[in-house]
Amino acid sequence: MVDVTGPDLDPTGAAPLADLRVLAIEQYGAGPWATMQLADLGADVIKIEDPASGGDVARYVPPFQEGTDSLFFESFNRGKRSVLLDLRTDPDRAAFHKLVEKADVVFSNLRGDGARRLGLRYADLRQLNQRIVCCSLSAFGSDGPRVTEGGYDFTIQGFAGWQSLTGEPGHPAMRSGLSLVDLSAGYVAALAIMAGVWRARRLGTGGDIDLSLFETALAQLSYFATWVASRDYTPERRARSAHQSLVPFGNFPTADAWIVIACPKESLWRTFCETVERPGWIHDPRFQSFADRAQHREVLTGLIDECLAAHSAAFWLDRLTAAGVPCAPINDVATALADPQAAARDAIGDLAHPRLGPVRQVRTPFRMDGVDVEIHPAPELGADTDEVLRQIGEMAGGDTQRTVGGAT
Repeated sequence: MVDVTGPDLDPTGAAPLADLRVLAIEQYGAGPWATMQLADLGADVIKIEDPASGGDVARYVPPFQEGTDSLFFESFNRGKRSVLLDLRTDPDRAAFHKLVEKADVVFSNLRGDGARRLGLRYADLRQLNQRIVCCSLSAFGSDGPRVTEGGYDFTIQGFAGWQSLTGEPGHPAMRSGLSLVDLSAGYVAALAIMAGVWRARRLGTGGDIDLSLFETALAQLSYFATWVASRDYTPERRARSAHQSLVPFGNFPTADAWIVIACPKESLWRTFCETVERPGWIHDPRFQSFADRAQHREVLTGLIDECLAAHSAAFWLDRLTAAGVPCAPINDVATALADPQAAARDAIGDLAHPRLGPVRQVRTPFRMDGVDVEIHPAPELGADTDEVLRQIGEMAGGDTQRTVGGAT
């Protein structure tokens, strides 16, 4: 049987990934988001930060930034350890190689050629650890005409067609209000890492994983991509965030506020009609099917607007919810965080940061019987360098502090 425990780790811990060690050469959003998912589940994520550049640039993103810490950085790096190593120098690279010997994963999010330049591929590290999984997440992947180009969520939303789908008709294209390419690519990377580690422990050999923001964004075009690639179809932006083909499915005004209504099933459409006391719509030949309602979108939307204008958002939300019709208020972030469902699920966690003070964060959405996922502060810059390097025998006694930007 293959030994599935990582060296010097605790396989008996309740955390699902208590026996996983990840070396992360990462910064900003997508990469740190990926490894934070693993850290939340108990993995030992050792964040390798470059002392020459002051560490992860996310440490300096405003607002709520102080010294080498920020709430932005906290949101992507909780539960990790920070080690300062300059992988371009021989001594620090030797220390990194010692860490590779006792790790499961080397993860990087650099430009497409970054893993090759820094020697982070399986071919570079397999002689140190046959089971090492080398995962690279870049803007465009490790080959192709854009391999040396950088990219961020905002630019990839442009490249991958996302912005063309977002916003009101007749207005400039828009990016999503959230960095969904970064976050999605992080989840893809976390899943890919687990698949790679599972294979390595089963077969005894690791390998390379090559991921990109661009291909993640293309994959998430989903049915849009299928429609466009398979048929002569050109997506159009719909007013009020409406669905491309399902009606009603979007934002609707009431007497005092906008709400979201979704009827993605014929049964829900019938229930909606009965709930708003317009049973005649059920039998109207213009609204008989998905296709009929899409063809007469403007007429139906106008009728629904006129109906909903008679009462408040609270009135309609109560009535539609009771009837089982999917609907929602359009909350701001503060209201969403304060929703009773978030409290009931203990979705918001509190922690005390040594520099930033009280910090409240959304916990991982992961739930598993017998697992109480705790949240811990993100590491201060280089806070774990001495401990980690002593563990591998690189620094035994003496002054092992490293100074970056005046901070130790």
